[in-house]
Amino acid sequence: MKPDNDHQGRAPTAPAPPSKAPGRPRSQEADEAILTAALDLLIERGAGHTSIEQVARRAKVTRATVYRRFPTLTDLLVRAVEWEYRNVNSAAMDWPDLDSMVTAWAQHLSTPRARRLMRRLYGTLDDLPELLRAYHHAHGSHHSLAVRTTLQRARAAGQLPPDSDPDILQQLLSGAALQHLAAHPDTTGAQEVKAYFLAVLGQAGLSTPLRQGSTAR
Repeated sequence: MKPDNDHQGRAPTAPAPPSKAPGRPRSQEADEAILTAALDLLIERGAGHTSIEQVARRAKVTRATVYRRFPTLTDLLVRAVEWEYRNVNSAAMDWPDLDSMVTAWAQHLSTPRARRLMRRLYGTLDDLPELLRAYHHAHGSHHSLAVRTTLQRARAAGQLPPDSDPDILQQLLSGAALQHLAAHPDTTGAQEVKAYFLAVLGQAGLSTPLRQGSTAR
């Protein structure tokens, strides 16, 4: 049997280039348009009146484009909530004192969009709890920890009664924030919001008056 000489003297065949993954690369512009549209619709209409079709129309993309990224409306809204709080800086919530904390709260709760979003999120507690969990994971848990830490500092500085419980006070202030969202108009200014929280803290035993007029940091 003769040796096979078919390939002798021939240049080696170059390997075939790797095949490209099917489909087109995702567009960051489309991603942001979809998430922005979903969040805006959540704020404007609520989760129960938001649909993939509405999001696609608002974002100026096809429904297929949305579904390729988010299989369900819940997946989309959860990601939109996480995206809203993507730039949360825990260091910015390391408030040195109560005045800094209350000032930051007043600035946030005097923003109509932030107020409406918070009401929408808490309104989904029974029917779509995934949204509130997403909020707590992205922002709420960091905020609660920062509040308790600030209250501990205030107690150590003698601003609050020595037997006060920072955990209970944190829950008291969170409840006061929700009450403000429900009972006060979204046009309420930062100074009015700050005065409200100072009154709550006064009932909790705040001994050192804070600067009511200071809302800019």
